[in-house]
Amino acid sequence: MGHPGIAGKVAIVTGSGGGIGEAYARALVAEGAKVVIAEIDEQKGRAVADSISGDGGDALFVRTDVSSEESTQAMAAAAIERFGGIDFLVNNAALFGGMKTESMLQVDWDYYKKFMDINMDGALLCARACYGSMSQRGGGSIVNQSSTAAWMGVGYYGLAKYGINGLTHCLARELGRMNIRVNAIAPGPTDTEALAAQTPKAFMDQMVAQIPISRLGRPKDMADACLWLLSDASAWVSGQLLAVDGGQIIRG
Repeated sequence: MGHPGIAGKVAIVTGSGGGIGEAYARALVAEGAKVVIAEIDEQKGRAVADSISGDGGDALFVRTDVSSEESTQAMAAAAIERFGGIDFLVNNAALFGGMKTESMLQVDWDYYKKFMDINMDGALLCARACYGSMSQRGGGSIVNQSSTAAWMGVGYYGLAKYGINGLTHCLARELGRMNIRVNAIAPGPTDTEALAAQTPKAFMDQMVAQIPISRLGRPKDMADACLWLLSDASAWVSGQLLAVDGGQIIRG
């Protein structure tokens, strides 16, 4: 443990049945937090929660569809019933591995709308479900999952992540008066099953070669950044977009 203000707190991590989301959940538990594994894939979500509990951590699985207001409200209610309230929200859930890659002008419109429901509006629905409990407990912290794709003009995935950046700014202003901080992490290409399923190896190798720190990111890289943004060590940091990408995107 080493991040002030995390031990004993209650965190919801969406999309935490594997990959970066699972790394977030496990890192929070290692710091003494209680964690809700909010995941639409019941088998994966239960496996992570059971594994954490088996290792002595405190985790609850809640099947969650972040594109559904009813489901996100139930997610928050389950966290409050089990743990007494909510302190942290990590909006990690997204459709990425296996997503379609049509152009924005050709993609099926129903697919596009569902994609945005999950990848952008889902974060807002989760925040709407959780902020009341955070406010009642004196404040909290939200970390949204963006991507370096937000600054690269890469189709509707990049558009959704650009929207996450804007949502982060807007929520930071709206929730600041409640002592709720809102920031975002923008991972670069990260070594997960989802990336391997989505990206041909030759393209991935070329992409990594162009990154100043020439390797794929690791889920731990993201988890370390997330812990800092949730913790009291960043108590006066809000509305910020933190690229964790080995220098892939350098902005002025």
